[in-house]
Formats: sequence, structure tokens, C-alpha cells
Amino acid sequence: MNSNPPSLTHVRDGKPTMVDVADKPGTRRSAVAEAVVELGAEIIERLSNNDIQGPKGPVFQTAIIAGTMAVKQTSALIPFCHPLPIEACEIRIVAGDTGVTIRCQVSTTGKTGVEMEAMTGATVAALAVYDMTKALNKGIVIQAIRLLEKSGGKSGDYHYAP
Repeated sequence: MNSNPPSLTHVRDGKPTMVDVADKPGTRRSAVAEAVVELGAEIIERLSNNDIQGPKGPVFQTAIIAGTMAVKQTSALIPFCHPLPIEACEIRIVAGDTGVTIRCQVSTTGKTGVEMEAMTGATVAALAVYDMTKALNKGIVIQAIRLLEKSGGKSGDYHYAP
């Protein structure tokens, strides 16, 4: 049994702090996060028929742009996140019977991971879907925001296993 349980990386001597990554080597890092948005069957049908076109543009394409913009701004939104040179960001939105699943994959070569960037991208894309469809149903639910996988770095690979 491990006698040294994991500790919080952003707390030192009881105070919040940014992790010092100065001596860490830069490595290839990637992460995939997901957000599920329950919209209801009627909205999904209208989205599938391209029946929803608002002043902000097509719902899914606008959400992809919003999520990508959020990925690039994560360090301005989440305390202690290091600004990272994002090398790739891909957001996919897949419609189901009553909702959509949004997946955001982010990668970089750097000294720290991109988990927060991927989670921020998926979350903001979900918020954009909500914003653009809320006139049809205020009961839309954003749920199941989670990290699905990450690779690279000292802690190694991670794969979500429900």
C-alpha cells in the first residue's frame, strides 16, 4: 500500500500556487474530453433537418468555433493554468436521439498537460449549443463533462473507465 497519498499540486503550505514547470522537459501531450447535452427529441430533429438557423449561425458549427476559442483562452479562465501553445484542437459533435455528445481533442508539445484545455473546449461548446437552442426549451441539461483520456507527462496515460 502506498504510504504517500497523492497531494494537491496547486496548494503549497496551505496556499494556492501555480506549479513550477521550469525544470520539466517538454513532451508531446494530448487530452480528450466530453460533454453531453440533453436537448430533447424535438430539438434534435430540428437540428438534423437544419431547421434551426439563428443570428449567430448554424448551431453545431458555431459551437465548434466557441469551443476552439475557449481552448485557446483556458489559462485566462482557470486559475493557475499555464498558457500553452495549442498545436491541434478538434471538436466533434454527434447527435443522438435526445441529445448531443461533444468531444474535444487537444494536443501540444510542452511542460504541462492539456486536460483543462480539452475540458474547457467541450464545456464551452456545450454552453454554445445551449445558448443557441434555449429559445426552444429552457430545460436543456448539460451533463457528464469528463476527461476521457490523456497521454504524455510524468503521470502517464489515462483512460476513463466507467
